[in-house]
Amino acid sequence: MQLHRLKLLNFRQHADTDIVFGPGITAIIGPNGSGKTTLLEAIAWAFYGNPAARGSRDTLRWNRAAARSSVRVEVEFSLGAHQFRVARGLYGAELFQDRHDDPIANSQQEVSARVERLLGMTRDEFFNTYFTGQKELAVMSAMGPTDRARFLSRVLGYEKLRLAQDRLRDARSGLRGELTGLERGLADAAALEEERAEAERRAAEAQAAVTQGEEARAAAVAGLDREGPVWTRMVELRESALALDGERRMAERDVAEARREFDRLDKELAEALAARARLDALQEPLQEVPPLKDELERLEHEARSAGTRRSLAGQLRELGEQVERARERRGRMGDVPQALKRAQEALEAARRELESAESEQEKIRTTWVRDRQDAETKRANLRDQYLDHQRHRHSVLEAGEDGECPICRRPLGEVYQDVLGTLDRQMEEIEVKGKFFRQRIDQLKDPPAAVRETEERTERAAESVEQAVQEVARCEDRMRDGAELDTELERLERRKAELEREVAELPDAYDAVRHDAVRERLRELEPTVQLATQLDTKAARAERLVSEAEAAERALSERETLVGQLAEALADLGYDEAAYAEARQRYEETEAALRDAELQLASVQGDWKAARAALEGAERRIREREERAVRIGELEREITLHDELDRALHDLRLELNTAMRPELAERASEFLVGLTDGRYGELELDEQYQVLVVEDGVAKPVISGGEEDLTHLVLRLAISQMVAERAGQPLSLLVLDEIFGSLDEHRRHSVVRLLRGLADRFPQVVLITHIESVRDGVDRVLRVELDEQRGAATVSEDQLTFDGEHVAA
Repeated sequence: MQLHRLKLLNFRQHADTDIVFGPGITAIIGPNGSGKTTLLEAIAWAFYGNPAARGSRDTLRWNRAAARSSVRVEVEFSLGAHQFRVARGLYGAELFQDRHDDPIANSQQEVSARVERLLGMTRDEFFNTYFTGQKELAVMSAMGPTDRARFLSRVLGYEKLRLAQDRLRDARSGLRGELTGLERGLADAAALEEERAEAERRAAEAQAAVTQGEEARAAAVAGLDREGPVWTRMVELRESALALDGERRMAERDVAEARREFDRLDKELAEALAARARLDALQEPLQEVPPLKDELERLEHEARSAGTRRSLAGQLRELGEQVERARERRGRMGDVPQALKRAQEALEAARRELESAESEQEKIRTTWVRDRQDAETKRANLRDQYLDHQRHRHSVLEAGEDGECPICRRPLGEVYQDVLGTLDRQMEEIEVKGKFFRQRIDQLKDPPAAVRETEERTERAAESVEQAVQEVARCEDRMRDGAELDTELERLERRKAELEREVAELPDAYDAVRHDAVRERLRELEPTVQLATQLDTKAARAERLVSEAEAAERALSERETLVGQLAEALADLGYDEAAYAEARQRYEETEAALRDAELQLASVQGDWKAARAALEGAERRIREREERAVRIGELEREITLHDELDRALHDLRLELNTAMRPELAERASEFLVGLTDGRYGELELDEQYQVLVVEDGVAKPVISGGEEDLTHLVLRLAISQMVAERAGQPLSLLVLDEIFGSLDEHRRHSVVRLLRGLADRFPQVVLITHIESVRDGVDRVLRVELDEQRGAATVSEDQLTFDGEHVAA
């Protein structure tokens, strides 16, 4: 695996950082707190997500970024023959392969799992191989012998065997529990056989009863087959007799009905002939009625016309009064358009005044707000600078003359008092400036008089605009009222003309006395007219009643003939009610016998089914017992197999742990030889995992502090290489974070020479340090600094000059 590019956007201190990596040794140099280690955290977060980052998700965003600004980290790397790019944000992640546009994974969990499968390492394995920090170099020196062995076993993945052994034991416990349950629930075989024999006996008895019930039912069915046709013929004969008798009774009712109809028609015919004679006697007074009705209709029309004429005359008077009132109102309105024009001009002038006042107010208020905010911002910056200088001064006081500078880590010595004096002067200058800006803030706390004056002017202009708007609205209302009044006046005049035409068209002659006399005479003749109407209705039916009486006489004769014919047919049928009752009794007895036989058969069939179910249940329990016995045998064999596998895993763990120590010592020895130019030829680990350095074949029980750090480093490199090989990945990348802290200048250069000499094993090495002298032996220098004004980290590259010295890019 090799890194190619790292891009950070709003991640921790890095607002916008883009780094291109290359082969060889790259040193990332910068003071503490500048954001160097944050670069490694960003790589781990891009690969493994939130579990690989410090703090919560909200603390990842740059503290000066907007609330909803994007946080994003992109890492480009190669693995084997493929190129990959992983991009992760707070709420999403994507993984691309070989520069394709479509991602091969596009969610937080999916990307983390895919990267873990690609690298063949978990997050812990990744940090124990590719990444090494200063705190991790001597991680085993503070442990006891047992803890050292456990640490190596866990780092090298041997703990997976213990986890497998624990899972195996859990599975074996489950098998034993299942075996115990099966053995407890195993039924007695002899009892099950007795139960099956009893069930077979009951089933045989039930089968015999079913056979007897079926024979009884067959006999009942045969009896019903004999009586059924006889009963069917008797039923059909009775139905025919009942049908003929019903028709005869209906025919007799029809004869009686026809006779009554004939008598009624004969009586009505006599009444019609008498009415015709009386109607002839009333013809003389009836001749006076038609002329009187015509005259009454004419007089009624004249009376309605006279009433309409009076109503229209009243409406004309009312319309005339409405027209006069409308004309008076229209005259009082005056010249409304001219008043509207003046009101609109006044409104425009008021609006211009308001715009001018608002513009001036905004300009003056903006100047005041800007001055106040500028003073507050500068005072806050001075407060932060004062606190930083105060903390720096406190750190210098704690370090003393013999201590180191907390920033550059150089001895203070003679410059101790100068540093304190400089810090005091700077704090006094900051304090003076702070007092000035505090006074400036107090001065700008309340709005100045110019702001208040412009606000009052704006309020007055707004009131003028409001009054002008109201006046325009009133004029517009008068305009609409005038238009509506003109429309109403036109409508009233049209209606008045229409009423005048209607009055002129109506007749003006009407004789009320004659009208009353005609009505009185018609009331006197009304009884005679009603009597004549009744007599005319009866007389008009005479001819029709004659034909209806003749038809009724013929119908009566036909129905009497039909009654005689039906009586003869009923006598010829020969139906006997006693014979019908006897046939019915025999059929019902046969049917009851069949029903009883079927009920008995159903009962014994139920017993037979119950006996069969009991037999099947007994046989099922026997089969279940046999299956449990088979399963018990399988479980016993599986438990035996688990016991053997448990012992094998235990032996394998012992063997691996025994072989781990010499293999680790051998790999560390190879690195130590290269690091010390062959001075030390071997590194040994005793049974308690204590480190022994061999010089010229002799173990050195005591070594210096620098040599101890070197042994820790080579041991850590050996552990990293073993973890990587067991994960299935070659260790082509190595990241070392602040490993030079306790080494002198010579040993630092020795470590760099070692890493350069191991380029065949570690083609790409990234060193993170705050020590400037390390850059002399590396291939590339990236400088990380914190821009105090922006509050963001910056990354720049130092380039080599022709004489080997570095200059800032």
